[in-house]
Amino acid sequence: MIELENHTDLPVDRSMLEKIAASLSAKEVELLIVNDKTMQELNSTHRGKKSSTDVLSFPLEAPFGKEFGMPLGSIVVCDAFVKEQANTLGHSKEEELALLFIHGMLHLLGFDHEADNGEMRKKEEALIEAFHLPKSLIVRTEN
Repeated sequence: MIELENHTDLPVDRSMLEKIAASLSAKEVELLIVNDKTMQELNSTHRGKKSSTDVLSFPLEAPFGKEFGMPLGSIVVCDAFVKEQANTLGHSKEEELALLFIHGMLHLLGFDHEADNGEMRKKEEALIEAFHLPKSLIVRTEN
């Protein structure tokens, strides 16, 4: 289940996102959609980077190593990046949001494209194909 907080006018196809989430985990996920200024502040606070970014993931740590039904974590998506990439790459905003959601979900599950040997990229590609999404995320992450 997705707990959605949309602080923008970005349209959200919740059913697609729910299917993606359910294919990866039975745990609840919080999805926040924010504007560029808020994302820049979050990126600065949590990653030390002064610029904005497209998606951030914040996994929840279970206390004492137990899970007790805790949510998986939070995914924060920047509406400006969704709109810009969808326009640039010629697909819908809903598809772009789904691509970023996949990326964020995999980070919540412990994947790290900066440190792995391509495992996250392979998993992204499989999910993109399974949900019939544009392959633009794969192309972007290869650079």
